Amino acid sequence: MEKYLNIIGDSFTGYFNYLVNEISNPSWTNYFYWLIGLSLLVWVLEILIPWRKDQKIFRKDFWLDTFYILFNFFLFSLVGYNAISNVAVELFNDFLGLFGITNIVAIEVQNFPIWIQLLIMFIIADFIQWNVHRQLHKQPWLWEFHKVHHSVKEMGFAAQFRFHFMETIIYKTVQYIPLAMIGFGIQEFFVVHMFAVFIGHLNHANVGWNYGIFGYLLNNPKMHIWHHSKALPVDRPYGMNFGLSLSIWDYLFGTAYIPQEGKDIELGFEGDEEFPQDFKNQMAFPFRKNNTQKSVYNLKETQNENKTV
Repeated sequence: MEKYLNIIGDSFTGYFNYLVNEISNPSWTNYFYWLIGLSLLVWVLEILIPWRKDQKIFRKDFWLDTFYILFNFFLFSLVGYNAISNVAVELFNDFLGLFGITNIVAIEVQNFPIWIQLLIMFIIADFIQWNVHRQLHKQPWLWEFHKVHHSVKEMGFAAQFRFHFMETIIYKTVQYIPLAMIGFGIQEFFVVHMFAVFIGHLNHANVGWNYGIFGYLLNNPKMHIWHHSKALPVDRPYGMNFGLSLSIWDYLFGTAYIPQEGKDIELGFEGDEEFPQDFKNQMAFPFRKNNTQKSVYNLKETQNENKTV
């Protein structure tokens, strides 16, 4: 027990020192400033070539989503996630140790060319995320957390970061073992992650791009806008276009849906007029028992209606 308490203490002080160092010492591998730089770049694109020209530069909930950027990528780790994840990893390793397993790396990629390492990591991580994302829509209890992201009513780059902190835990938990079985260095992870952030920014940005033929490979604003559509097709009660960075999974598995230009479609979900508008209550919303029960009831009603259509 003392070992785990020490890990918790070291995690808090370690992450605090890391964050201070990130802010005070800019570098080419500095996550803090890369995030700010990419955010400003995509925001400038929204200003210069807006898809929805009547949408304000400081759109609805712009500052709320900006706070989500700081919370989900920095403050959440500071207040506990870093400590919890470090303890979880140590518990997992101790569990493996009971069976004499000290290393679960199954594929050695360190000797591969760097571009192959990056490509393998990117594809595996994105496919896992695509599957998790589908479950966030399909499972009622997970959908309660994912509603936070779908409460966006006007799309902009920062909308990518409006998500419940439980999504971080869910995604990272599911990803941990598959990625732990492949040996990657922190530098490779940084490159892949920043590329994914950039694509995610563009997917949510107020720009009218679909990348032409490459839109069948990469997710894009004209595709992702339909993922946020409030009105869902009868035959797609759980939604569509679940890709995070890659769109190819949706085309391969039949979940792609772009019926027409979606520039002005209504965003959100059924009943979102009752959804909280502030950060504190959005975080608390999924933990309220009556909300989860209502979600299960509404899901069953929707399924019954679809069967009769």
